Amino acid sequence: MNRLARFAGFGSGHEQGVDRDQPDATVASTEVDVERMSSEELREPIIAALRQVHDPEIPVNIYDLGLIYEIDIAGNGNVHIDMTLTAPACPVAGMMPVMVRDAVARVEGVGEVDVELVWDPPWSQEKMSEEALLTLGMM
Repeated sequence: MNRLARFAGFGSGHEQGVDRDQPDATVASTEVDVERMSSEELREPIIAALRQVHDPEIPVNIYDLGLIYEIDIAGNGNVHIDMTLTAPACPVAGMMPVMVRDAVARVEGVGEVDVELVWDPPWSQEKMSEEALLTLGMM
């Protein structure tokens, strides 16, 4: 039982002679084993999350646009992403890394997320997926 419940008198146990100041033995001895997903198991849900982020000016997600250069997943679930933009003067340059960080952070099993905006190599249309090319009528 948590401290707030004890303070409020829920399940106080005074009728059974239980001492509220003593920790509840069942709570103290119960530990939950959390199974951590492997780096490769996290990769697909992370990519799915990245596919939910769109450049507001282009009707294609940033992953298929080829804006994500690298996804490094540590054993503890922390994620580092190198990404770029279609152009350095992109109007969403300030908010796009935040959108990426927030999307990836919502993936179950992910720890801290670090997004770095890189400009080398420069983005080009060759980095786009076939789906993105088809969507934009470039194929």
